Amino acid sequence: MAEKKLTFEQAMGRLEEIVAQLEAGDHSLENSLSLYEEGAKLMKQCATMLDKAEQKVMKLRTDANGELTEAPFAPKE
Repeated sequence: MAEKKLTFEQAMGRLEEIVAQLEAGDHSLENSLSLYEEGAKLMKQCATMLDKAEQKVMKLRTDANGELTEAPFAPKE
């Protein structure tokens, strides 16, 4: 059975639910491990989506002639 692809917001919401459940400590070790594994997969999915979004971000710059040009976004460190 194919897994449903979640949006970033849905994945983050589910991840928050998992964290709250794990912090509550009301689950057996086996269930906690299952929740942890699901959370790890969701974290990886969210990180991948963020990486793809970052690659699409463009920054407008003014060139030497005063014209606006597009350039890849480069975050300042």
